Amino acid sequence: MSTVDASGLERERHLLERSGTAERVAAILRQYITDGVFAPGERLSEPVISSALGVSRNTLRESFQLLAHERLAVHELNRGVFVRELTTEDIEDLYVVRRATECGALRRAAELSTVDLSAAEAALRDGRAAAQTSDWPAVGTASIHFHQALADLAGSERISATMRQVLAETRLFFVLNENTREFYEPFLECHEQILRDLRRGRFDVAEAALDRYLRDAEALLIDLSE
Repeated sequence: MSTVDASGLERERHLLERSGTAERVAAILRQYITDGVFAPGERLSEPVISSALGVSRNTLRESFQLLAHERLAVHELNRGVFVRELTTEDIEDLYVVRRATECGALRRAAELSTVDLSAAEAALRDGRAAAQTSDWPAVGTASIHFHQALADLAGSERISATMRQVLAETRLFFVLNENTREFYEPFLECHEQILRDLRRGRFDVAEAALDRYLRDAEALLIDLSE
């Protein structure tokens, strides 16, 4: 198993200026997992990461415990802490949670007087731009941001927090694909359809499209894992 490249973490130090808490460190590491910087099976080196972030080993260990609680990391005796590798059963369970959370968020958004689609719009633009340069891992990152934006439409911090954790776990499965156009391009088309219906206030139609999208994505990832 390889060890993660933590060189980019030094740029995140400013996020810890006010609070060097384990929760904030865990949030940074969670984002690196979500964005695919840290991949499943990579070792989260204590000395490398603590040095890069300028935090104590104790603080880092507390953050590792939080990530383990979220099922994003696993401690192996006498070997260290690793980004978790998930199973087919994990895929099935994650997509149960995603359908309940994301589709529920759209139903809640339909009850609100106004919704802000700017974050979803930006994620779609990022995905389109990355596709133009055939940067398919970046398309995957944009897809994660798009789905977080959908959950955020509910206006609930608990829903948003749940989605952040679930999407970080979901990203662990993206390593199973070959980062090809065939894998990622359909995501963009589905995102465009969902966003088009949301712009028109057709939340029920958007929810139905989202449900189909998530079921298709689940089936695809299960095929890849097998």
